[in-house]
Order: sequence, then structure tokens, then C-alpha cells
Amino acid sequence: MLKNLLFISFVLIAGTTSAQNDFESQLDSIQDETQATKFIETYKSNKGQIITFNKEKHKSPLADELFSLGKGGKKSIKTDVDKTYYKIIDKHEIPYYRVSYVYLDGTKKTNEEIDDIRQRIIKKYNEGFQFKDLAKMYSMDENANRGGDLGWFTHGDMVPEFEEAVVNAPNSVGDIFTVDILERHWHYVVLKTHDTKLIEEIKVLKVTETIN
Repeated sequence: MLKNLLFISFVLIAGTTSAQNDFESQLDSIQDETQATKFIETYKSNKGQIITFNKEKHKSPLADELFSLGKGGKKSIKTDVDKTYYKIIDKHEIPYYRVSYVYLDGTKKTNEEIDDIRQRIIKKYNEGFQFKDLAKMYSMDENANRGGDLGWFTHGDMVPEFEEAVVNAPNSVGDIFTVDILERHWHYVVLKTHDTKLIEEIKVLKVTETIN
């Protein structure tokens, strides 16, 4: 009887170990996002997900450790009940841009009022007023509370018309200019605050395996 119980236990342990080894072996074989997506579908119960980490936005010991790994690198965190894997499936630098703006709502102001306000803002800025103070004074959206600072953004984050004007116009840091998105009745005074910056991003497959 005891011998049978020991044999059954051995079989169960061996089966579990084999399944765990197969899981990790398939995880190690992943080379790109397509394979990672397929892996997530195959192991649905492990609730896998692909997460993007941005070196400028994500500041944590885990993020720092993941950024230190090369593409294909892997980190695991084990607890009493599960083991979570983080696998780097892509690593690259992408251009980011940064400006501050004053927003004027064309549904609440006439074109004449908007032109007058914009000329006033540009005049005051050229006289030495801080743009952040002008944004707090004139901007008609919540970003006024941040002094108009838009933060770092990349392609696809903004509406195309705004992105086109900011990214492709030959402006230098400190230049002030206007942008109009007429179909939406959006009007801006924009200050270029930073040069284009390459920021490292990694795509990470996160998946958790239950420990039996």
C-alpha cells in the first residue's frame, strides 16, 4: 500500500515537473511578439500579457532590471504559490517630442477673440513672461494646471494635425508658434521646450505559472 502511494506521488511530481519544464522551454523559444501572442493564447490560464516599458516613464527596481537585459532576456519572481516570468521580446529606441501649449476653444471664442489672445500671449512671452504662467492664465483645458506642459509623446499619441505641426515644422527649442485644427475648432499657441529625444522602450511578455 505504502509502495503504491509512493509510486503515485512520484508519478504526480514527475508529471508536474515535466509540464513546468515544457512551459518554460516554450517560453524560452519565443523570439518575437507574434510568438508571444500565440503563447498567451496557448496558456490562457496563465493570464499572460504584453507590457510596454518606457525608460522615461517607468522608474522602478523591476523596470531598471528589465532594461538591463538584452532582447530575449528573462527574469522570474517566485513566491510560495506562483512564479512570474518577464521575457524581453522587443527592445528599441523611438523618437519622443515635448512641447507646452495654450489651448483656445473655438466653440467658446470667436476667431477675432482667439487671434487677439494669441497675439497677446506671444507678445508677453517675447517680453519675458514665463510660458507656464501664460498657460495657467489663458489655456482653456486642464493642462493649464501643469503650465501647459504636454510631457513626452511619440507618433500616434496626438491627433495627426497637431503632431504634424509639432514634429515636422522646422522649429528650435524656445520657438513659439500657432496651430489650428479647424475641423475641431481647436486653436493653440505652442512652445517647443525640448529637442527630439530617443527613449528606450521594451516590450515584455509577463506570464505567471502556478506552483503546485
